[in-house]
Amino acid sequence: MNVHFIIHEAFEAPGAYELWAQTRHHTITHSRVYLGETLPNNARNIDLLIVMGGPQNPNTTLSECAHFDSIAEQRLIRSAIDQHKLVIGICLGAQLVGEALGAAFSASPHPEIGNFPLTLTAAGKENPLFSHFGDSLDVGHWHNDMPGLTADSKVIAVSEGCPRQIVAYSELVYGFQCHMEFTRDVVEQLIGHAGKHLDATHDRPFINSISTLRAHHYEEMNGKLYIFLDKLVEKYQYTQSA
Repeated sequence: MNVHFIIHEAFEAPGAYELWAQTRHHTITHSRVYLGETLPNNARNIDLLIVMGGPQNPNTTLSECAHFDSIAEQRLIRSAIDQHKLVIGICLGAQLVGEALGAAFSASPHPEIGNFPLTLTAAGKENPLFSHFGDSLDVGHWHNDMPGLTADSKVIAVSEGCPRQIVAYSELVYGFQCHMEFTRDVVEQLIGHAGKHLDATHDRPFINSISTLRAHHYEEMNGKLYIFLDKLVEKYQYTQSA
């Protein structure tokens, strides 16, 4: 498996997604656009495209952020989808997947930062890739917006603060507004970037304080993500051999 990551900022690390790819001995490549690394011309040599989060949104222009080319990323995402490759977008990445398919992102009803439970929808409970999640699962969050929905997409999971936490755009394409990749190290990098702003907003209903963020455990969430990814790869390999 060739796994390619698009990483928008040093503090938005791929965390458990990359740890999973390493433990499964997949080939890993990166476009760390904040370092000036270029995107692949197309998805021909990619099996799994993972588009990470960032402080940008899909409408952010090159004049506003010189290293973030939303249109180019959407073009690569669309190339991967059209070639029946696996695509996972996380946070900003999920919004870019929706945009690439013609579904505009929007503001979430509430910003969420911290650990809060997901609840599977009826569609989520019917999807075997998520059968190990149970009815509810505590996961990481760090967002203001949420991905758009296409006519064929299915919302897999919601939270109290956001009605679009996991979206299945097809059997091979998923958007995760939530951050199941969080580890203690990843969260510490985000805290370092956000600074004291976090403690000024922790009185909002879905924003944890810095001390609470540091006290969370992420191992169970990471383990559930690994199982999902293993199931997704198995499905992909079956479609490739059919």
